[in-house]
Amino acid sequence: MPILNRAAEMQDEVAGWRRHLHKTPELNFDVFETAAFVTEKLKAFGCDDVVTGLGKTGVVGIIRGRLGEGTSIGLRADMDALPLSEITGKPYASTIPGKMHACGHDGHTAMLLGAAKYLAETRNFAGSVAVIFQPAEEGGGGGNEMVKDGMMERFGISKVFGMHNMPGLPVGQFAIKPGPIMAATAEFTITVKGRGGHAAMPHGTIDPIVITSQLVGALQTIASRSTDPVEAVVVSVTKFHAGDAYNVIPESAEIAGTVRTLKEEVARKAEERVRAICEGVGAAFGATIEVDYKANYPVTFNHPEETVFASDVAADIAGEAQVHRAIQPVMGGEDFSYMLEARPGAFIFIGNGDTAGLHNPAYDFNDEVIPHGMSYWVKLAETALAA
Repeated sequence: MPILNRAAEMQDEVAGWRRHLHKTPELNFDVFETAAFVTEKLKAFGCDDVVTGLGKTGVVGIIRGRLGEGTSIGLRADMDALPLSEITGKPYASTIPGKMHACGHDGHTAMLLGAAKYLAETRNFAGSVAVIFQPAEEGGGGGNEMVKDGMMERFGISKVFGMHNMPGLPVGQFAIKPGPIMAATAEFTITVKGRGGHAAMPHGTIDPIVITSQLVGALQTIASRSTDPVEAVVVSVTKFHAGDAYNVIPESAEIAGTVRTLKEEVARKAEERVRAICEGVGAAFGATIEVDYKANYPVTFNHPEETVFASDVAADIAGEAQVHRAIQPVMGGEDFSYMLEARPGAFIFIGNGDTAGLHNPAYDFNDEVIPHGMSYWVKLAETALAA
C-alpha cells in the first residue's frame, strides 16, 4: 500500500490546520485553544466519543470500526510548543511573542487529525482507535498525566504508538529501532556557596566562580572516565549564573544542566558521580555545594514485537528501502515513554527533509510529510485491527 490517495487529496486541508496551529502556539498544559480546535474537528469528523480534560488538557477521540468487536489501540500526537521566538519569516509564523512550534507538534497534531477524519469516514477495521492529543511534552510530563488519569483503562487501549518528525531524514523515509530509542532525562541545579569580597583581594575570599568553573570540567569526566565507553551518557551544563559587578567576587554561583542515559544503572551511576564530584570539589576549596538532582522522563523503550509491526507498516507505505530499522538511539527525551511503560507499543521517526533542526528558531514542519504520516497512521490502525 503506497501513500493513500485520500491522504494526498487532503494534504492542503491538513496543512491549513497545521498552519493555523503554527500561528497560535501554546505552552505546556496551557493548550486551551489548541485542545478546543482538536475537539471541534474530532466532533465534526463524527468520532463516537470525544473526551477532554485528560491529563489536565489532553483530548481523546474514539472511532469504532464497522467490522465488528475487537481490541483498541492508541495513536498519540503532542500539542504543545516551545518558549522560542520564531525567525522563519513565514506568512503563518507565530503571532505569539516568545512562543513557537519549533518541534513540529503542530504537524503531529494535524497529521493525526487527518488520519482521524479518514478513519471516521471509512471505519475499515474491527474494534476501536483512540486518537490521543497530549499536552506538555516539552518538559511537563503530559504523557504521564494522561496515563495517571486512567486513559489506558478507560478506553481499553491494548497497544499504543507514537511518531515524531526528524529533520535530516528525507521526506518519505522512516526510522525506528527496538529497545531504547530515546534517552531518560534528568535535571540538576548546583549551588556553590563561598565567601565574597573585593576582586583585587581574592586571597580573602572563597571564590565560587573559580570553584564552579572547576565543576563544569569535572562533570564531563562522568562520561569520559566514569562510564563504560560503549554505554551512552550525556552530561551538559546549560546555565551558569554568578556575580553582578566587575570588582566584586560574589558569595555564590549556580549552574544547571541535564543528564541523558539509556540504561537505569548508568543513570544511577551518573547521579552518584554528580554528587561525589560536588562533595569533593567543595571540600577541596572550602565551599558549601548544594545539589538538587531530579530524574525526569524515563527511557523511551520500543517493545520488540510492536517495533517489527510498526516497521512493516512503514515499509508497506514507503518501501523497505525507505525504512531504517536499526537507527542509533537519540539522546533527546520524550514523555511518550510513560505510555510505553503502561502498554506495549513503538515510537517511530518520520523524515522532515532538509530543514532546520528541532528546537531551532528557524525550524518549520515540512507539509510534504503530511500524506506519509497520515498513511502510516491509517495503515497501522487498519492492520492492527483487521477483522
